[in-house]
Amino acid sequence: MREAISEGLKTALKARDARRTQTLRSINAAIQDRDIAVRTENRGPITNDEILTIIQKMVKQREESFAIYAEAGRQDLATVEKEEIDILNEFLPKSLSDEEVEAAIKAAIAVTGAAGPKDMGKVIAALKADYPGRIDFGKASGKVKAALGS
Repeated sequence: MREAISEGLKTALKARDARRTQTLRSINAAIQDRDIAVRTENRGPITNDEILTIIQKMVKQREESFAIYAEAGRQDLATVEKEEIDILNEFLPKSLSDEEVEAAIKAAIAVTGAAGPKDMGKVIAALKADYPGRIDFGKASGKVKAALGS
């Protein structure tokens, strides 16, 4: 994943694409910050899953900013946030459709043997392990809860 981001940055620099360059540099900076933080734990560089989490967090921050700017009528700033969201999403795995999420939830319930609401944590953990970065767990938790009959 680091290589893809670095290659994207090189391409953006050559193309003189300021927005893309700035966005990819911010990803690299966040990754480097996290690398430094984990060094204190005597670990190596962060994993691709951790990089994925960083990018997802950056997308979420920009989506919140986009909503605020759009509501305030600042279309110029909202456009910037939307462009950055699109760039960040290029580095995330394709999200599952609603039908695919429903099927994944049913499969996770079957695999974990979940029988009721108290088993919701097991199902969510199984989904996170099998579909990292491909499911919005804020939305999926409600569907899991409904599927478990709570």
